[in-house]
Amino acid sequence: MNPAPNLSIAFSPCPNDTFIFYALVNGLVCPQRFTLAEARYEDVETLNRWAMQGKMDITKLSFHALGHLLDSYELLCSGSALGRGCGPLLVCRDAEKFSKKADRIIAIPGKYTTAALLLRMCFPDCRQCVEMRFDQIMPAIVAGTVDGGVIIHESRFTYPQYCLELVRDLGAWWEETTGYPIPLGGIAVRKDLGLELIEEIDAAVFESLQWARRAPGDCRDYIRHYAQEIETDVIESHIGLYVNDFSLNLGSEGLAAVHEFIERGHDCGAFAGRASGVRQRCMPR
Repeated sequence: MNPAPNLSIAFSPCPNDTFIFYALVNGLVCPQRFTLAEARYEDVETLNRWAMQGKMDITKLSFHALGHLLDSYELLCSGSALGRGCGPLLVCRDAEKFSKKADRIIAIPGKYTTAALLLRMCFPDCRQCVEMRFDQIMPAIVAGTVDGGVIIHESRFTYPQYCLELVRDLGAWWEETTGYPIPLGGIAVRKDLGLELIEEIDAAVFESLQWARRAPGDCRDYIRHYAQEIETDVIESHIGLYVNDFSLNLGSEGLAAVHEFIERGHDCGAFAGRASGVRQRCMPR
């Protein structure tokens, strides 16, 4: 009998991911057919680039990155960040001056982030983009290093503290344009692990999220340890916004939103070929 494989896993230090994975990485959910190596915590663009290299067995990634990886990674039904009123925001110091400037420079939280592709879809004339870690974007706008930036994660709740103004809610634009919730990021697994093991990983992520929902207080110290913003109200708002029923299971509406996002990415030239390979079985459990 072959020993259970020890799988590598990586996700972001953001509260929604640490909330979802707390039980699994701390041994409170115990799958029978695999074990986990020590979890790696990195910003989403690092995770995207690692996925491009096939570095991790189980990984959080942006749905933009997934569009490049449909031949090598399988999207899980559980663990996704997808919803309404939770998309990236384009912000700046002075919205009126920003709108009049022709050669504006915009910071994005990574080439392969969903935020970057949403900006490209909504503002196709924005060509001068600078990549930065998501937590460096607002300070760069304040310092005048860039004219504006696309912010994600906890920054959605804290940008007024930097005296920044909203130019466009890119998630709201997506919802108005398509009618779908905005697909931000999901959990993907290397396809070469095989379908049976992928199914068990998916079930383990589902069980981990269910565990956290039953005992949210038990996760608090772990979440605070990794969070960029440690104020309790910010952390709770973050989890409340990004962890929802789509996180438990994408279902038919979630899958349709992912397909639409990748198809529109093809239409604007972000991907080669056609969209294929997103799993179809993600119906409510």
